[in-house]
Amino acid sequence: MWRCLRARHQLTPCADRTSDIRAQDILLVAVLRNEITRLPHFLQYYRDLGVSHFLIVDNGSTDGSTAFLATQPDVSLWETKASYRDSRFGVDWAGWLLMRYGHGHWCLTVDADEILTYPHVDQRSLHELTTWLDQQGQRAFGAMMLDMYPKGAIGAVPYVAGTDPFVQLNWFDAQGYTWERQARYRNISIRGGARKRVFFAQEPEHAPHLHKVPLVRWDRRFAYVSSTHVALPQSLNRVFDARSRLPSGVLLHSKFLGGVIAKSAEEKQRRQHFTHADRYDAYYDSLIADPDLWCADSVRYRDWQQLEALGLMTRGDWV
Repeated sequence: MWRCLRARHQLTPCADRTSDIRAQDILLVAVLRNEITRLPHFLQYYRDLGVSHFLIVDNGSTDGSTAFLATQPDVSLWETKASYRDSRFGVDWAGWLLMRYGHGHWCLTVDADEILTYPHVDQRSLHELTTWLDQQGQRAFGAMMLDMYPKGAIGAVPYVAGTDPFVQLNWFDAQGYTWERQARYRNISIRGGARKRVFFAQEPEHAPHLHKVPLVRWDRRFAYVSSTHVALPQSLNRVFDARSRLPSGVLLHSKFLGGVIAKSAEEKQRRQHFTHADRYDAYYDSLIADPDLWCADSVRYRDWQQLEALGLMTRGDWV
C-alpha cells in the first residue's frame, strides 16, 4: 500500500473524468503500452459486459494509444514514462487508482490482452454476477488465464483492429494444467497451457502463473501482491477453492496475435517484464522465430459452456 501511495507521484493525468463515477458503477483498471490495435474491441467488450468507467495508465505508448484513450468519454487516463519493472509491473500504479477511486466498487483489473468470460456470460452482465456475489457475502471472483493461439505460425495472419481477436486465436490447450495450494497467501497456483508446453517444457516451474483474482469488491485496505495473481487480505485468494461452491471464469489471453513478434523483440531489449528477465531471453527468441503453437491435442474454442465442461471454469452455486 505504501508503494502504491508513492507511485501516485509518477502519474500525470491526461483526461480525468472520475467525477462521472457513480456509486454503483463497475470500474475497470488497466496498465498498458502500445495497444492501439486491441483497444477498440477491448473497450467495447467490457462496456457491453457492464463496465461503466475505465481507469487506465498509459506507460509511454508511441502508437497512438494515448490520444485514442483521451477521446473516450468513459475513460480516465494517466500517463507515465517511469519503469514498468520498478512499479512491480504496473501493480503500484493500478493499486493507487484502486485505492483512490475503487473503494466500495466492484473493480475489474485486467491487461489489454485479457478478455473475461464466465458462466452465463451470453445472458448475464457483470452487474448480475456481482449482485449474486454480494448476496453471498463474497468479495472476489477468480479466473484462470487461458492462452489462445491460431493454427499455424502466430505471425501468419495480421490482426485487424477492432475485431474479435478470438476469431483468429481460436485454439487452446484443454489439458496439462497443474493446481497447487500455496500456504503463504492461501491461494491455488495454476500453471500449464501453450506457454508451459512449448516454451517451458524443460523448466515447468518457471512457466507463467495462470490463476488470477481480477474482480474484487474493492476496499482501500486491499492490495495486489503480484499482478492480480495474489491479493491481500488472504481471504480474497480462496476463489478457486471448490469447497466454497463459487463460480469462476476464464481470462481469454490474446497475447499471440501477429504483432507479438515485433513486440517480443522490443520487450527483449527493454527488459521491463518478468522478475528474472534473464530466464526469458530464450522465450522471447522463440516468439520472434514465429512459432506454431498448435498441436494434435489442441481444442477449438466454442463458448463458455465448453470451458465449463472441460473443468476450466465453474458456475458453482450460481445456477
